[in-house]
Amino acid sequence: MFGFLNIYKPKGKTSHDVVSVLRKITKIKQIGHTGTLEAFEEGVLPICIGKATRLIEYLDDNKAYEGIIQLGSSTDTYDTEGSILKTSDQQVTFDEIKEKITLFKGEIEQLPPIYSAIKVNGKKLYEYARQGEEVEIKPRRVNIHTFEILNYDKDTHQIEFHIECSKGTYIRSIANDLGEKLGTYGHLIKLVRVKAGKFEIENTTRLEDLLTIEDVEKKIINPLTSLDYPKYEATDRELHLLSNGMRISVDITDGISIITNNNRIIAIGNTINNKFKPNKVFI
Repeated sequence: MFGFLNIYKPKGKTSHDVVSVLRKITKIKQIGHTGTLEAFEEGVLPICIGKATRLIEYLDDNKAYEGIIQLGSSTDTYDTEGSILKTSDQQVTFDEIKEKITLFKGEIEQLPPIYSAIKVNGKKLYEYARQGEEVEIKPRRVNIHTFEILNYDKDTHQIEFHIECSKGTYIRSIANDLGEKLGTYGHLIKLVRVKAGKFEIENTTRLEDLLTIEDVEKKIINPLTSLDYPKYEATDRELHLLSNGMRISVDITDGISIITNNNRIIAIGNTINNKFKPNKVFI
């Protein structure tokens, strides 16, 4: 089996849980996901099956999320999974929110939550947190392409939002930091990933609908539909050359490119001066 799945990860399961379920159904060990979603989070989780796991690095990394920020309180995890640390009765207006979210647009630096899987000195941050150990967390540069307020309920102090961002962005950190910029506190009470690259929530498959290997096979997505690179259709002779790791002449622009044959991906690599050098071959 070779291809992608667009899975809807339910709240309460981790990305690893989803991979484990699919391994049990398919009996295939070579299965991976393209971006972690915590148990608190839900939504789009692209899955790679078989040799398609070798294509993860070539997939679009941009993400889109929708969720709800609760103003007036902060937690140690920056979401509802943690313990409340601070509270505030500070009143916030819609205009103030619109003004402050401009600070979170474009390229910004953010501190990841202490309860995250980022490793420092070979140890995950949440392991330090659970053991009560202090550790230096370095800021990371991320890019927020879009940050929109969909609704603000001044009675419940809840902000509904839509964010489009680069890989590695922590929406929980944005919730926490926005609360502080508004002179109060904030944490996430809901987060749904609605898009990951070309994988969109409208086209997801529910995990509970996959009971047999046949169910999985019906939902497999051809990698060619999810990879936006120049493509070249190879001849039988060129297939033979590629199978031996050799270069071939192609009529496509320089950069990452894909060699195809009968709607199958044969190889992915780099083209320079009309010469394609394979990085990964699938025949």
